[in-house]
Amino acid sequence: MSLNDAIPLSRPDIIDSDRAAVMQVLGTDRLSIGRWTEAFERAIAARAGRKHGVAVNSGTSGLHLLVRALGLGEGDEVITTPFSFVATTNCLLFERAKPVFADIDADTYNVDPAALKAAITPRTKAILPVEVFGNMAHFDAYERIARSHGLKMIEDCCEALGGRLGGRSAGQFGDGGVFAYYPNKQITTGEGGMIVTDNDDVADLCRSMRNQGRDTKEWLQHARLGYNYRMSEITAALGAMQAARLDEILAKRRRSAELYQRLLAEIEEIHLPPMAEPNQASWFVFVIRLADRFSPAQRDELMQHLRGRGISCNPYFVPIHLQPYIQAALGTRVGQFPVTERVAARTIALPFFNALTEPQVLRIKAAIQEWLSHAE
Repeated sequence: MSLNDAIPLSRPDIIDSDRAAVMQVLGTDRLSIGRWTEAFERAIAARAGRKHGVAVNSGTSGLHLLVRALGLGEGDEVITTPFSFVATTNCLLFERAKPVFADIDADTYNVDPAALKAAITPRTKAILPVEVFGNMAHFDAYERIARSHGLKMIEDCCEALGGRLGGRSAGQFGDGGVFAYYPNKQITTGEGGMIVTDNDDVADLCRSMRNQGRDTKEWLQHARLGYNYRMSEITAALGAMQAARLDEILAKRRRSAELYQRLLAEIEEIHLPPMAEPNQASWFVFVIRLADRFSPAQRDELMQHLRGRGISCNPYFVPIHLQPYIQAALGTRVGQFPVTERVAARTIALPFFNALTEPQVLRIKAAIQEWLSHAE
């Protein structure tokens, strides 16, 4: 099989107008914090239904700044999910806050609201739920829980740009949210992120901290500890152009998801992605899950089978509480969050991108069925 026949796991949707905007920036003398950054911030804030957008160099940086801006620090308990990318936990550890995990709901892959409520203690200061794979399920419930207990809420919407739940946009829940623009996301800036909030003070703090703690235009005047988390104008130009095409991009991704849903629906041995409102969803990845009767080793065998046929795939996610450094830091252990462990041991992210074709999905389907026909 030639390299040209391989199906990649993801592929960014970059067009000529995106490239032209980047080249336009390169023809100027302003390569950081200029008009493109401001335009990108306005576009994403508007999409999220928020007053402010603060562009940063990654989603991880955005989460970190929002944790700091909300005053979360040493000893503060923050309830979050063990089924996510590690940045969700790392941003708390950066500030010596204590991540407290709550198990997920097997039907949605998001934190189980009942488990979240059960994890609240007098030391709990905030919750940090994640819209896993772009699924916005339960976010209205999380917000109600946070309000009723006087807790801050950070919405990790890094995987959900453009999604909606009950008429509200991703990024519109809690005290603030964070988007990310890695190459496999709905829109990409290569690397990049965006904080969205309605809180003027939080936005001002985040803008200051992303720029080494400056809060005036005076050169080398710093009011607080800060970081170099700035987004370049080159990055922002690409982001602003991609944001202008967001509806078109979301429609393409929904079409790709619909191909999978239609063509894989007859395979009883797999669970298809659970989305709260499929027609309003913002698809990040397409993750299937093998039925519980299959072992984790069999999941790995299926992935090896797919890769052997030129079909890229990955497990999504490895539970955070089982990462060695997290176990060492927090004392977490196998068996502590059984739903997360059961789900994570059987998930497979299939190739997913805007230009995915029906012949490609049929090839993926055939490979899955071939393996299932020989699986014990």
